[in-house]
Amino acid sequence: MNIFQGMNKQSLCGLSPEEILGIIGSTGYSYSHAVTIAHSVYKKGIDTFSQISKLPGRLKRELEIVACPGTFRPVAFEKSADSSIKYLFRNEDGLQYETVLLPDQRRNTVCVSTQSGCKIGCRFCATGRYGYHGNLSAGEIINQIISLPGSGNVTHVVFMGMGEPLDNIENVLKACKIITAEWGLAVSTRNVTVSTVGLTPGVSKFLKDSDCNLTLSLHSPFSEERKTIIPVENRYPANEIIDLMKRFSLKKKRRVSVAYVMIKGINDTQRHLAGLKELLLGTAIRINLLPYHRAADDDNESSSVETMEQFKHELVTSGISASIRKSRGVDISAACGLLASGLKQFNLSAGTDTHQDSHQMF
Repeated sequence: MNIFQGMNKQSLCGLSPEEILGIIGSTGYSYSHAVTIAHSVYKKGIDTFSQISKLPGRLKRELEIVACPGTFRPVAFEKSADSSIKYLFRNEDGLQYETVLLPDQRRNTVCVSTQSGCKIGCRFCATGRYGYHGNLSAGEIINQIISLPGSGNVTHVVFMGMGEPLDNIENVLKACKIITAEWGLAVSTRNVTVSTVGLTPGVSKFLKDSDCNLTLSLHSPFSEERKTIIPVENRYPANEIIDLMKRFSLKKKRRVSVAYVMIKGINDTQRHLAGLKELLLGTAIRINLLPYHRAADDDNESSSVETMEQFKHELVTSGISASIRKSRGVDISAACGLLASGLKQFNLSAGTDTHQDSHQMF
């Protein structure tokens, strides 16, 4: 599978059956044919249309002329001591972005990127320092899942990689539809989570147009403090996002949550704990406490295990659902806030087709 296979043809990865029908319908083929094609691209990982046994031979030949599956492999990968794997992708426009596979005994999670870099500029995030280079298409988001070895075993998808998902809302919504559709990856909506720093229009649209989970990256319960960490707080205050999440009527098993990265001496005081209680008490919003991951030029430290445990205990006993999330992939800069930290130093010529078994590393 060449990385730019069929670059002058219509890529089907990222299309719905209705859109595929728009390509094949004029020649007399049906919606059921389009569903078969979509299922073959998303679930079976075909390289060529000749591999689809249920299609008429003429349709296979016609598709080979005008279209391609549109999938391409990562150009490099790096494996962590904890078995998580970070993959580097490069699209035909030269945009670079990273994906993380988090295998576990009971689940296999893929953390996807929605942009190459990010324009939000959060203070402690390496992706923001890399800068913004462009949005990824729905097909490029989906390809991060289906092009990985063992993709058929993926149980969970989180939009927590490079970029702000709600800054690329249309492609994210389309990708979520493909991930959860029966003709797509057929992952349960309760196993798909989109993370955001809080763009109010995007949050509102996502809550209305998707059944997937939503997580808000908070960092501080106090607006003036949050502004120094997350600049978008100046335009879209977190309390507005929290109010939206509180008011929205959730379907059964759909979750809205807050991610709170704990930084020693910055946002882990008793004042911050009281602020979190005031903000979340009496809501169905869950809070996930995460350790802080320090970049190379950063003097900040993660809060201690004891402090994180105390926060969790105090929140839970006050009636707020809370958990501590374990970090994965820290040693390969794949953990929260570290993606893209090595991309400026990583120089790979465009068009390289690197397979998993080549062991090419970052």
